[in-house]
Amino acid sequence: MTEIHTPRLLLRRWHDDDLAPMADINADPVVMRWVGDGSVLDLDQTAEAIERWEEEWDDEGFGLFAVELLASGELAGFAGLSLPEYLPEAMPDVEITWRLGRQFWGQGYASEAAQAVLEFALQDRGLERVIAIDRLGNEASENVMRKLGLAFERETAHPEYGHALTVHSIDLTEYQA
Repeated sequence: MTEIHTPRLLLRRWHDDDLAPMADINADPVVMRWVGDGSVLDLDQTAEAIERWEEEWDDEGFGLFAVELLASGELAGFAGLSLPEYLPEAMPDVEITWRLGRQFWGQGYASEAAQAVLEFALQDRGLERVIAIDRLGNEASENVMRKLGLAFERETAHPEYGHALTVHSIDLTEYQA
C-alpha cells in the first residue's frame, strides 16, 4: 500500500469510512465552485469518484491520495496525480491536484500534501513533468502552485463548460525538493 507521511499529514489509499467525510467536502458549494461546472456532488457521486480514483491507481500506478490529519485522524480531502482526461489537449501530461474541506483551508495543508505528491511523482514514479490546471481566478490554488514552483504555461478554455482555465507546469528534472 502506498503511503506518504509528512510532518502533519498521512497521504494514503482510500478506506470505506472516507466516503462520508469526502461526500461532505464535495457537497460544499464553496469548495466546489472552482471544480468542473461548480456543481456539488452527493454521496453516490462521491462513491463513484472514489471508485474511479482507486481504478486509476490500479491502471496508471498513481492516483489521488486520501489526505488524513495525523493529529486527529480526520479526512481533510485529497491530493494526488491524475490524467486530465477532461482536457484532452493536456494529455498525456499528468496533473497534480488537490481538494480540501473548507475547515482545512489557510493552514498550509494543501501545499504540504502537494509538495509530497511532487516528490512522489519524481522519486517514486519517475515522471519528468507535471502540470496543474485550475479555473482562472482561483487564487488559492494558484498560490499553492507558486509555492510548488509550477510556472504559468498557458490559458485555455474548458472544453465542456467554456470557462477559462490556466495550465501551470514544472519540469521535474529541475525540481528541487
